[in-house]
Order: sequence, then C-alpha cells, then structure tokens
Amino acid sequence: MLRRYGQVLTLLALILVQVPAIVLTAVMLLLSFALGMVFLFPSQAIMVRRLAQLHRRLIRQWTGIEIDRPYLPEPPPPIPQPDGMYRSERTLYKTPRVPAWNNRWKWLVGDPATWRDEVWLLLDPTVKATLIPLFIVLPERGLRVYVSWCELLLAATAASRLAGQVSHLRRTRNLAADSQAAEMRRIERDLHDGTQARLVAIGMTLGAVEQLVEDNPAAAKALLAKARDASSETLTELRRVIRGIHPPVLAERGLADAVRALAIDSPLEVSVDVELPHRPEAPVEAAVYFAVSELLSNAARHGDARTANVDLSVKDADLRVTVTDDGLGGADPAKGSGLVGIERRLAAFDGVLALNSPVGGPTTVTMDLPRVLPDHWAGNLPRMPRWKAATVVILWATAWCPTFPQGIVAAIFKIFGIDEKTWFLALHLPEVWQWPVIAGMITLGVLMHVMAIRIPATHDRERWMREATPTKPWCP
Repeated sequence: MLRRYGQVLTLLALILVQVPAIVLTAVMLLLSFALGMVFLFPSQAIMVRRLAQLHRRLIRQWTGIEIDRPYLPEPPPPIPQPDGMYRSERTLYKTPRVPAWNNRWKWLVGDPATWRDEVWLLLDPTVKATLIPLFIVLPERGLRVYVSWCELLLAATAASRLAGQVSHLRRTRNLAADSQAAEMRRIERDLHDGTQARLVAIGMTLGAVEQLVEDNPAAAKALLAKARDASSETLTELRRVIRGIHPPVLAERGLADAVRALAIDSPLEVSVDVELPHRPEAPVEAAVYFAVSELLSNAARHGDARTANVDLSVKDADLRVTVTDDGLGGADPAKGSGLVGIERRLAAFDGVLALNSPVGGPTTVTMDLPRVLPDHWAGNLPRMPRWKAATVVILWATAWCPTFPQGIVAAIFKIFGIDEKTWFLALHLPEVWQWPVIAGMITLGVLMHVMAIRIPATHDRERWMREATPTKPWCP
C-alpha cells in the first residue's frame, strides 16, 4: 500500500513539471505558427513526447501494462541523386541537412499522435487532480483508472500500427530480397562450378569417343566408362542443388523429420530433441531447416566439433530452436560464418538470433521466432483481465452520477434559477465555482462513459486481429 501511495505522489509531483511545460508549449506553438518561427516546433514536440514516454514507462514499471508508442515511423535519411544533390520537393541542396530537417518537421506536424500528446499534456494535470480522492481511498484502483485515461490518448492507434507494420514489411521485404538474391547467386555458383563443368567434361569425353570408336575401341570403351561415372556424379550434384533449393523430405515429412535427416547426414554425432505437435507454415519450416543446416555445417567445418544437439520447442505461438556444439567456439557473424545469412532468413518472421560462443567452446545458437504458430495451438486467445472487467463494471455503475444529476441536472437548475439545491454538489459551492464544477462533472462523466466503451472495444479488436491473422509476425 505504501508503495502505491509513493507512486501516486510521483504522478502528482509530475504536475509541477507538466504545468510549466503547458505554458512553454503554448508559447512555442504560438511563435511557431503565428510568427513563423517554425524551427521551435520540433523541439516542443520532442519535449512533449518525452513527457508522454516518461508516463508510459512509469505505467509499465508500476502496473505491468504496456502502452505502445503511437508515433509514425521516423523518415529515412535523404538519399543523394545520381548527381550528388539532395532533393526536397522541387529544391535541390548540396548537403542533406535541409531536406532532413524538412522531412523531420513534416513528420512531426503530420503525425496525429503529436497532437494527441498535446491534448494529453493539456488535460492530464486536471485528470490527476480529479482522481485525487480515488488515489487516497483506493490507490490501486485509482492507478488503473489513470492508466485507462492514458491509454485513451497515449496508446497506439490503428493508423500508427498500420504505418509501423508497413515500415517493418518494407524492411523485411528488402532483407528477403537480399536473401533471395544471395540464394540465387549460390545456386548459380554451384551449377557453374559443379554441374556445368561436369557436363562440359562429359561432352568432351563423348567427342573423343566418336574419334576413337573405330580406330581404338578399347580406349573408346574406357572413355565411355568415365562418361558414365561423370554422369552419375553430375546427377548426384544436381540432387544436392535441388535439396539446397527445397529438400523433398522437408516438403513431404515436415520440419522434425527433415532436421533428423540432417542429423543423420551430418559428419557430427547429432542428437535431436523435438517438441513440435504441429507443422508450421512452409516458409517458416524452410527458414529453420536451412538455418540448422548452416549451423551444423559451420560446426563441422569451422568449429572442429564432434557432437552437436538440436532442440526444437514450442511455447504458446512461439518457436525456439537451439543448436549447441562442442567445437572450438569463437564464432563471429562479422567473419562471414553464415550467421548474417541466417539472421536475414529469420528477420522475415521477426525472428532473432542469440549467439554464445566463447573461445574454446561450446557454441550455442538460439533462434526465437515469435508468433509464427497459430494461437489456437496454445489455446491462449486473450480474455479480458479481471481488473479490466471490474473497471468497466465500476465505470458503468458510477458514470451516470457526474454526468446526469451532478452535471446536467445541476446545470438545468442553475439556468432556470431553481433554488432547490438538494444533493447537487456544485450548487452548494460559492457562485464563482458553480459553473466550473458543473462543467468538470459533465466532462468526468463523459470520459468515464468513453473509457467504459473503449476498454472492451480495444480488447475485442486485438483479439479479433490475433484470430484473423494467426501467423502474423510479432515483436516482443
């Protein structure tokens, strides 16, 4: 309880920072848009964002509730044209400073979250002051109500989520394109250096056979035997290339059996532990398969390992793959060990790679692919937490009081000069305070109704999105 009171006091103490920030914000906005001093606006917007982010961080630390940042993705740095100049609309610049500033200014001005932060900063001290009685009597509940208020204006919107997803998809698309190009170059190299060279050799051998078949049948027969052996090696080479494109065992029997086949073919003694009750999607299977194949190959060729272990496990909708070997260690992605290529494969699914490879070994590589499995496997489709359900019930049960009798009815009594005061709080106050209290009561009641509607609506929308897109990549 004392800890909660300390948190409440911290929130109230922040009013001492917010009030000067409100005054400074008003002055800077006036100077920016009324007097043309637009260079002040970015600093003001960043200041308000930092205050909002401070409240998001405190809420996460105190309640465990994550309020996602709602801001649109920051514009990329300007790219020079072929002539070395930088374009900003119809103007060319020699350096990227002005185009970068213009892009940043437009990003801040055009982001709806910027103005939602401004509204939040303006109203937040009043909301905190209004919640003081609840903070004193029920600090836990007061913090929950305050969190709902912050979620109303500080949480990510559908537009910001969509913009973030578009930006993420653009990055993963580029990574996937780079990975595909690298795969095509590898296949081309294998065909050129292996299969093509063998086919050329077979053609030359058959040409020699044509010249010797009449004059020296024995030599021709020996060359034909060489051509037959070369054709067999070429067929083996082609099968290897085909397996490198998409192994038949992966398509026919799934990831678990494909990894076991890798273990059998590996020169290492490989043990495989699999906890995979269902098959992931084909792209996920392919990414994991080739990642495991690359890691086992690295352990054998570069790590001088003798044994390895591959572990595939599932937690809810997340897939984790761990590959451990007893090699020499010292693996480094910067040394071109194939780890960069693996990271590119995983990036398409928001996957991350963690490497622990001290000199002397052992080497452990852990690959986490979040939300690549359907949620219904784990049966963890989200239900509304009890505190949210209780908050909705309390809001619906009490929101009518400030809205109607303490607000609207009191306003009607005052407008028509009715002397009856009864239990209307505002009418018992001095004349100068009556209308502000009536307006505050109506505003409080409306906000309570809005939060009572928005909390379940937001939860239902998130649940529907998870059910509708079960294999959507997720960033923890």
